[in-house]
Amino acid sequence: MMLSPLYPLSIAPMMDRTDRHYRYFMRQITRRTLLYTEMVTTAAILHGDRTKLLDFDPAEHPLVLQLGGDNPKALADCARIAQDWGYDAVNLNVGCPSSRVQSGNFGACLMLQPERVAQAVAAMRQAVQIPVTVKHRLGVDEQESYEELAKFVAIVSTAGCTHFIVHARKAWLQGLSPKENRTIPPLRYDWVHQLKQEFPKLTIEINGGITDWRQITAQLAHVDAVMIGRAAYDNPYLFAQADQTVYITPEPIPSRRQVVERMYPYVEHWVAQGGRLGSITRHMLQLFAGQPGTKAWKRHITEQAYQPGAGVEVLQGALEQLHQHSPDIIVS
Repeated sequence: MMLSPLYPLSIAPMMDRTDRHYRYFMRQITRRTLLYTEMVTTAAILHGDRTKLLDFDPAEHPLVLQLGGDNPKALADCARIAQDWGYDAVNLNVGCPSSRVQSGNFGACLMLQPERVAQAVAAMRQAVQIPVTVKHRLGVDEQESYEELAKFVAIVSTAGCTHFIVHARKAWLQGLSPKENRTIPPLRYDWVHQLKQEFPKLTIEINGGITDWRQITAQLAHVDAVMIGRAAYDNPYLFAQADQTVYITPEPIPSRRQVVERMYPYVEHWVAQGGRLGSITRHMLQLFAGQPGTKAWKRHITEQAYQPGAGVEVLQGALEQLHQHSPDIIVS
């Protein structure tokens, strides 16, 4: 089973962002776009609170668990747990450049060990029936050639991986912070396009610097799928047209107000269980990005969401504040 032909659009796994609350929120905007968890390490799953780490709402499907690790057996065990937990696929992180990830010998540093990645993929595939995919970079540090990238894909594909998500920027493990590595060195979309040409039977998905529908459409002419990262967080309503445009579904596009109102039952349930409203609303601040009144929306939520007992009334009040600034925004 491959994911991309069914899901040509996805939202990237992002630490401290793509948690279960963000994912549920995005499901009120797009029902079909493929969602990912934050990266979860194998050690955390095997020795930590699995309920806290892995639980999700059924509405979040289709959903992929991204794993961080380098031990084939541990990754296979975690893939099996993910399948039992109900995830639709598992993804191996071979792209994160942070020092914490490097110290654990996983993430982008694994690009220097394609045989080990292949062993991990083979073990995971043998353990589960759900798809096993790999997300990686163009290269690491002094790897400067397309040939080295193609060699990595060729080796890992021999283990049965058929779906590669390629962040079209090289990872620097020394000398750049992860934040700096988001913009340096330059993106090389042409390398990803060349991969698709060289490996036409593989599913090649592109990631990195794609922020609007013009770019999404342009990329889909060259690759099988597009993954959106920070733009999905900074402008979540970008995905309001995804179901109609990409997945050709007849559902009407929800208004921003409808998105907020769809969150009310979820908020009420979370708060009733003792959860903090701010855990949810922090992901909703950018819903009205670029629209008149967005500052009033964000200010009201920021000031009220962390007050004791805060609940749905905070969102209702934020909508009212927005309406006072721009009466037309609620129905647009």
